Amino acid sequence: MIVCIAEKPSVARDIASILGANHRQVDHGVGYMEGNGYAVTWTFGHLCTLKEPHDYTPSWKSWSLSSLPMIPERFGIKPIPIEHYQRQLEVIERLVSQATEVINCGDAGQEGELIQRWVLQKAGCRVPMRRLWISSLTDEAIREGFEHLRDEADYQSLYEAGLARAIGDWLLGMNATRLYTLRYGGSDRKQPLSIGRVQTPTLALIVERQEAIEHFQSETYWELKTRYREVLFSADKGKYTDKAKAEAALSSIIGKPFSITSVKKKDGKESAPKLFDLTSLQVACNKKFNMSAEETLATIQSLYEKKLTTYPRVDTTYLSEDLYPKVAGILRGLVSPYPTLVAPLLSGAPIRKDKKVFDNKKVTDHHAIIPTGQRTGGLSEREQQVYDLVARHFIAVFYPDCKVSTTTVEGAVERVKFKTSGKEILEPGWRVVFEGNAPEPTNESNSTEKSSDTEEPQEALLPNFVVGEQGEHLPELKERQTQPPKYYTEATLLRAMETAGKLVEDEELREAMKENGIGRPSTRANIIETLFKRGYIVKVKKNQIHATDTGRQLISL
Repeated sequence: MIVCIAEKPSVARDIASILGANHRQVDHGVGYMEGNGYAVTWTFGHLCTLKEPHDYTPSWKSWSLSSLPMIPERFGIKPIPIEHYQRQLEVIERLVSQATEVINCGDAGQEGELIQRWVLQKAGCRVPMRRLWISSLTDEAIREGFEHLRDEADYQSLYEAGLARAIGDWLLGMNATRLYTLRYGGSDRKQPLSIGRVQTPTLALIVERQEAIEHFQSETYWELKTRYREVLFSADKGKYTDKAKAEAALSSIIGKPFSITSVKKKDGKESAPKLFDLTSLQVACNKKFNMSAEETLATIQSLYEKKLTTYPRVDTTYLSEDLYPKVAGILRGLVSPYPTLVAPLLSGAPIRKDKKVFDNKKVTDHHAIIPTGQRTGGLSEREQQVYDLVARHFIAVFYPDCKVSTTTVEGAVERVKFKTSGKEILEPGWRVVFEGNAPEPTNESNSTEKSSDTEEPQEALLPNFVVGEQGEHLPELKERQTQPPKYYTEATLLRAMETAGKLVEDEELREAMKENGIGRPSTRANIIETLFKRGYIVKVKKNQIHATDTGRQLISL
């Protein structure tokens, strides 16, 4: 008998249906399906966890400074003490003892690998193990995955990475939480001062930003502008910090003609916004729909389990090249909800294959989040909103680039120079997919790629200016104040966690963090929620995140 272990009952049902294991042996959610030589069972996420301090040494049960640091000679695991979890673990142990082979069908990621390996260790698995590795739960993907099962040894390093992360969390969390609580938690210590490998630096980001805002010293400056032919020009000088000089510049141009000295047009192309990884999807949903990171993750996970989108806990915005032949089939599946958008891509011409979309070097375990092309139906409002974002981004990357013309106009009054710029869309290309609500694209004329999650107003379309023309203008001097940094929102906090390595002063450490930031895409939402639940941060007006007094005191320690 071959035993397959999925991470959730719903996934197990899908797998059992494909394998022909249709005989149910289930009692109140605990059990398995069998048939055709297979037994398909499941976990409920984690069934096992690392042992607690007192499981290693009874004296570690009481909190005392003398017992710190607590470092077990060898880490061990134990079942999570929830009744139906333990019953399901007993089912798995019995099936594994009768198995000729085990297929690990857990979520295809680091956490999924860790969950399954711990269960198999607890079950005492001694038979050969293979791995099902798939990026979506469609029938086609499951069948294809079973045709290309991998040796479980191929994922040993992935398991060890997950194990190292769990042990690191345990060592820092258990020891530092006890240390800070005992030292600084007060006499009652009803509320432990929780310290975490990711949550504490995340809290520090919020506290540091808040203190920067509170200690910000606003400075006054002046901007010189003038309006010519209903177009606002800004002085090349930029900001004046000396009011007398600003007023002198204003006086020197009053009553004198404005002259156009240069008109430059440059045609360019804007690429479509990139496909989504989990973080960019959470950022987009927070900005567009005011969804929390946790809510976005739960929604895209639900869409994945409904077979409508691919695996969500990813950190790349690229697709592997072997996915290109499947694109036409996915697009055909999107004809019903998006007929006018998909039809041009299936008109007979080859579907575009761009290196900005397909790049094997940018894909490791999984590709970007995309629709599967399965028929939708019965979605909640949130699910429909998130699905629509994912689907439109997928369709857009196969459209032509947006062609634009950027015009830069320079003028002068006496010796004071002015400048303005505007953009004209010549051919909308991919912009038609977003119905006038397009994210900011990547501009090919720039060497640095912009993030596609910001939505900024488009530059104005300028009238036709001619070099040498002159006329009256309306100059003005505006007094301004420098502005403090903005409070974090969930969207900007997620980005800050993703790029936190840039803030590290030590060059070697900064290089080590360059690709990772703090936390993983799959856990950042949970970290933010944990800080809310522990009372270290709160959400106030306009989706701002503020640190509480407790959170600030903890970081100050």
